[in-house]
Amino acid sequence: MKTLIIIPSRMSATRLPGKPLLKINGKSIISHVFKRAESAEIGEVIVATEDQEIVDDVKNNGGNVILTSSNHQTGTDRIFEALNLLNKKDVNFVMNIQGDEPDIDIDDIKLLDAQMKKKDSKIGTLAAFISDDKMYENKNLVKVKIKEPFSQNSFPIAENFMRNIQGKKKKDIYHHIGIYCYELQTLKKFVSFKRSKNELENRLEQLRALDNGIEINVGLASRSPIGVDTNEDFLAIKKIMKYK
Repeated sequence: MKTLIIIPSRMSATRLPGKPLLKINGKSIISHVFKRAESAEIGEVIVATEDQEIVDDVKNNGGNVILTSSNHQTGTDRIFEALNLLNKKDVNFVMNIQGDEPDIDIDDIKLLDAQMKKKDSKIGTLAAFISDDKMYENKNLVKVKIKEPFSQNSFPIAENFMRNIQGKKKKDIYHHIGIYCYELQTLKKFVSFKRSKNELENRLEQLRALDNGIEINVGLASRSPIGVDTNEDFLAIKKIMKYK
């Protein structure tokens, strides 16, 4: 079974415009993500973007990139257009790695791919233990509640995704990591659905799957990488990666 990794990326992020090309150790964030995905060695890696600057940067760093429409409302729509433009006939799974997680763990990428193939899942993602209580209230950090606790090699089903869980029970709630793997036909089905009310209100596109009865399995990641949503995130991740 074959997996294709597509990394959606754009310059016009609302909270930190231009973040894909911010430099860490002399290399852009998007190229760090590309190199991590490539190092996992689970399949071909393509960056999908609407911006020529990102195209140029990825190519200059030895990566594969495809130019897509600027009309997409979500990263999943962008990866689906890229998939169609690439016209790949032999792909079973499409993995969407967020372009703002330059410190994502290579072994965690491998884990998600292996679990998808082993369990024959429709959609899979990752989550990590929450190490700091402040993470529960941080709306930039997405949380996932799973239906049963993690056990060795388990791939439990997500019950819900949320940004803020103040006042809610914290049992079986983990930090959601921005990576998804779709079985090909499920990806086609997912992008055909209208954006749900739940998705729009929470700004979480994975809720569209749950609202349409598609189960999402969750693998346990080794740790929480820092996603770059704000300038504070960027400075924090820059400091961490400088000493790695």
